[in-house]
Amino acid sequence: MPGLSETMPISDKTRKILWGRSGNRCAFCRRELVIDSSAGDDESVVGDECHILSSKTQGPRYDPAFPGDRFNELDNLILLCRVHHKMVDDQCDTYIAELLQKIKSNHEKWVSSSLNDRKEPPPVRIRRIKENIPSHLVRLTTGQDVINIIDSAMAYSFVHDEPKSESEAEMFGNFFQEAQDWGDLSHVLEPYDRVKAAYRMSEMLQELSDAGFWVFGGREISRMEGGIGSPSEFPIAILKVANSISPEIIQFNAGEGEVGKS
Repeated sequence: MPGLSETMPISDKTRKILWGRSGNRCAFCRRELVIDSSAGDDESVVGDECHILSSKTQGPRYDPAFPGDRFNELDNLILLCRVHHKMVDDQCDTYIAELLQKIKSNHEKWVSSSLNDRKEPPPVRIRRIKENIPSHLVRLTTGQDVINIIDSAMAYSFVHDEPKSESEAEMFGNFFQEAQDWGDLSHVLEPYDRVKAAYRMSEMLQELSDAGFWVFGGREISRMEGGIGSPSEFPIAILKVANSISPEIIQFNAGEGEVGKS
């Protein structure tokens, strides 16, 4: 998350509202963010006013469509301890903007209704479920296959073979970025737009195939637990770009034909 904008700093009013609604606690671990003073030292602030969407092009969760004058507004800020600040920035494919907004809302509801209770709710966490981890990834041959994988995903896992040229790296990156963009929008797409998305994904699959690469995919349903809300499903879309002659690819009989899997 970027530092404060030099031209549009976070206002004092916004800071006070953020800290007040957050109860002086990290939205993830509930840790208090002001350490008491000691005999020889003043209090220590260990919390950060963090941006959900970065204003930097290469920053975590950067969205070029997000209005530039709103980066330092309350709805784009979340209060975190420094450990979880670094975590959400280092793992921005997992901690996407929609998830951070949900965690923030969940935390603020807890502060409003439960902060004075003796029994605090557990921190929010994403738990993997063994039986929901795919044993293999199946080759995706149509754009609709890709849409089925990314539809309503809360996070993404993108894997690829090592690119051997700048053009391959750009091709991989463009595919993953467009897949994530459509996935992020999938819950609001009209039927017409879903058809366009599937067609575009088919074009990109063909481009990769012409260059000697296949795409494999799967979904893992993890579980989001903690906070004051009930546990909920946390779907993760998995996409892998692999060389079509990779030794990791095996074939299995799928009835009328053979389907590659990696």
